[in-house]
Amino acid sequence: MTISVLTPDRTIFVGSISAVTLPGVLGEFQIKDRHAPLVSSLNGGKVTLQTSGEYTMYDEEAKAQTEPQSNNRNLTFTIDRGFVEVLNNEVNLLVQGARNLR
Repeated sequence: MTISVLTPDRTIFVGSISAVTLPGVLGEFQIKDRHAPLVSSLNGGKVTLQTSGEYTMYDEEAKAQTEPQSNNRNLTFTIDRGFVEVLNNEVNLLVQGARNLR
């Protein structure tokens, strides 16, 4: 599945993932490949992306998008709040206060 992680001023991640773990209003939940359509609000907390193919992410030190990367790893960052939409195996994550992507 693919995901786009967007903040009000930049795109911080775009690429292929096998799963994403999110801080939901009623607790943490995970979205995996071929998840049913969903729209949900998010509380502040940790987001974990399990990459599974090519992706790019925003490098805060360089103030630019990275070159496309292709490796399987877990990336985490924190958010203040946000929303997630899942439709047709695409995840759109709209967040505020995203920081410490690693």
